[in-house]
Amino acid sequence: MPTPEVYSTAQGPLPRLAEPFARRARARRHAHFLALVAPSEQMRIVDIGCGGLGLRGLAPGLDITGVDLVERPGYPGAFVLADAAAGLPFADAQFDLAYCNSVIEHVPPARRLAFAAELRRVARGWYVQTPARSFPIEPHSLLPGAQWLPAPLRRRYWRLGAQGDWEDVLFLRRGELEDLFGAAERERFGPFTKSWVSVRLP
Repeated sequence: MPTPEVYSTAQGPLPRLAEPFARRARARRHAHFLALVAPSEQMRIVDIGCGGLGLRGLAPGLDITGVDLVERPGYPGAFVLADAAAGLPFADAQFDLAYCNSVIEHVPPARRLAFAAELRRVARGWYVQTPARSFPIEPHSLLPGAQWLPAPLRRRYWRLGAQGDWEDVLFLRRGELEDLFGAAERERFGPFTKSWVSVRLP
């Protein structure tokens, strides 16, 4: 299975420039995930917000069930259409690990507590990553400082970036992620904090 592109659906020249850097960052994150969690083929993993491939695109040999808000007809494995903030159709601790990569910042703040509680309910451990608000480049639009602008200005600025459709992505600070999932560690890109990662081993 080919390694999925990070910016496969983005538009314009910015994604082409950013893709090599984003792929290297994703490869480092995945290597860190594998070293930290050491998942076996017997470990049951639920990938919350899996998109078209998600973790399965990086680790096709693992037992992964994908969950997303929209149908993913090309998803190569078990898939469930569900909104985690509204409840997942799984038993308590049905999975060994919940994997959630660059998803929770897309969940409206009022629904994040329910989202996190449901993720923690269905899995004995978790790996949750979210972009750092302090990183100078907004990772969806690839525009400098877009995440720091008020929504009306950000909406206009967004049109210059890599994403064609406006989305009101609201990043979490470290303390907000830790309130939901426990201690978070930095993922660095040079001198900057690129992401926050909260891990509980099963």
